[in-house]
Parts: sequence; C-alpha cells; structure tokens
Amino acid sequence: VQLQASGGGLVQAGDSLRLSCVASGDTFRTYVMGWFRQAPGKEREFVAAIPRGGGRGVYSDSVKGRFTVSRDNAKSTAYLQMNSLKPEDTAVYYCAADSRIITSSYGHQYQYHNWGQGTLVTVSS
Repeated sequence: VQLQASGGGLVQAGDSLRLSCVASGDTFRTYVMGWFRQAPGKEREFVAAIPRGGGRGVYSDSVKGRFTVSRDNAKSTAYLQMNSLKPEDTAVYYCAADSRIITSSYGHQYQYHNWGQGTLVTVSS
C-alpha cells in the first residue's frame, strides 16, 4: 500500500490542525493505521494508532486528550485531528500502515512496513 500524508502547516499555539493520510488500493480496511512524528534532532516517536475497523484509538501520553485519530475506510483515509497544539508538537508527521501488527505493538514503529512521506507541522509560540 502507498500512503500520502497531507495537512501540515504553520499554526500558532492553541490552534488546531487535521492531518490526512490517503492509501492506495482497496485493502485499506485490512491495515492498522499509525501516526508517528519526528522533531528536529530527535528520534521518531509514536503519536497514535487506530485499529482496522476504527473505534477507539491508542495514544501516546504526550498527545492524549488533545489529538484524535480516526479513519474512513470507504475513502481509504486516516486522519489525525490535533487540537490545542503546543510548540513541542512541532515535527514531521508520518502515517504508517501494517496489516499484521498486533494491538500490543501499535506503538512500535518497526512493526509498520508501509510509510508515507511525512508532512511538516510547525507550531509557533
């Protein structure tokens, strides 16, 4: 599957932004979708993931309560709604997909075998 992330941009602290990740093909519903981010000079880290059928997402502690992950299987698209953005949320955000990943591994980037190109989110103070 090929992934195309979009929606990044420059916003101010407290603003909201929604990222999208469109997948190619007709097997989107078989993939767990994850979001990761990499800030300048830092390692890539887990942000959120959503199961194949949708429903409750899994979040890192740093974004819990502010970010919401969702998906529309009919549109082969995953979303990351980011509210109350902070300067420390500044990063390149990547979407990832995997058809075999298990729940306990949602936060492990090396379990995802399909990655989008990343979209830059910059939050100014």
